[in-house]
Amino acid sequence: MDRRTHGQRLDADRLGAELGERATLVQFSSAFCQPCRATRRTLTEVAGMVAGVAHIEIDAEAHLALVRELDITKTPTVLVLDAEGEVVRRASGQPRTVDVVAALGHAL
Repeated sequence: MDRRTHGQRLDADRLGAELGERATLVQFSSAFCQPCRATRRTLTEVAGMVAGVAHIEIDAEAHLALVRELDITKTPTVLVLDAEGEVVRRASGQPRTVDVVAALGHAL
């Protein structure tokens, strides 16, 4: 996962779902994106393994203002948020489980 930090903060109102108590995995997807399905499985699995971590999937086409604001240019794109909703990691493409777990380490 990309090490860039964007210092952007997201909350439940903007994401349409409650943040995790400790961290949140935000996935931007699109309807016909094959890697998005595998990414959904990976992020759901990781969120299930780590207490206090939530997975939120956002339909990029239905949330264009947020996509533009966050400069999401392809799907899947995953943002890792800390407990306060600050973006601490971001990556495009299908992540590996080990990379997601490592990125969560920066949020916890």
